[in-house]
Amino acid sequence: MKMTPELTAAQANMAPGIITAEGFLGNDTRNLSTIIDEDAQIMSRLHLNRDTIVEKLRHFMEEGRKGLGEPVTVDTEWLVKTDEARGRLTCPWEDNISRKTNVTIERKDTGEKLFYTDLSIHLLEAHGFLEGRGSSFRLNLESVKHVLKM
Repeated sequence: MKMTPELTAAQANMAPGIITAEGFLGNDTRNLSTIIDEDAQIMSRLHLNRDTIVEKLRHFMEEGRKGLGEPVTVDTEWLVKTDEARGRLTCPWEDNISRKTNVTIERKDTGEKLFYTDLSIHLLEAHGFLEGRGSSFRLNLESVKHVLKM
């Protein structure tokens, strides 16, 4: 994929201080199209499906919300804690406004954890974007595979 004007504008919005203090790219210096393309290749290599990941992340978020901020057991195998803060975050593509929802999933058998946000789900589903390397909110595909048992 090449850098289109839309991708260029989205990448500019990802800089620290524009939408969030930290931004969306961490210490990643690659351009946005390269980040998305390389993550798609990793997803394919790991035999992961974007729609299936999104579906599972939504499932855990909704189940976690039932705990009202306390950890809950989901499907007997995971502990899920969902926290919601006041306010909303705009997508860097400016096509969505998400709640400030943070989710932590912990596998009960191994203790492995996965952390993501409501915006993480949108970024993956709509744009194939997992955030840049070094970003606090990057979805690591190897962790997704292990923690979610995919």
